[in-house]
Amino acid sequence: MAEFKQLIRLVDADLNGNKQVYHALRKIKGVSYSFANVVCTLANIDKTIKVGTLEEDKLKLLDNIIKNPSKYNIPSWMYNRRKDFDTGEDKHLLSSTLKLAKDFDIRRLKEIKSYKGIRHGLNLPVRGQRTKAHFRKGRAVGVKRTKGKGGGKKGK
Repeated sequence: MAEFKQLIRLVDADLNGNKQVYHALRKIKGVSYSFANVVCTLANIDKTIKVGTLEEDKLKLLDNIIKNPSKYNIPSWMYNRRKDFDTGEDKHLLSSTLKLAKDFDIRRLKEIKSYKGIRHGLNLPVRGQRTKAHFRKGRAVGVKRTKGKGGGKKGK
């Protein structure tokens, strides 16, 4: 049995060795609950085992499955970027690449002045939520009282 490691580097993320494999994989940006479940199943790893106890070959297998999901026949509906705008192919992006792609998408929406792009530019909700009661941070909210005699109170 391999020695226990406190910190494991996997797909540009530092994982806590004391956590279970299933929960530790979730700390990688771009890996969801269902994707972590599939990765554990394909690698034949018990989800409840601590990450620090895994051997090097199992860690390399996990890394390879997460980075190349199409090679291991993971269905494309589990990917986080289906029908990419530029290439039209299904991809699964991870870590900084995912953040960069999201930022480019928002910038593109702003440039073409779509409804969603305008809402992003105004820091308002994009997906149709109501704004009467919420999304009011950063602006003066409430009744503005005038300074003068009586302090703005009625009846005196």
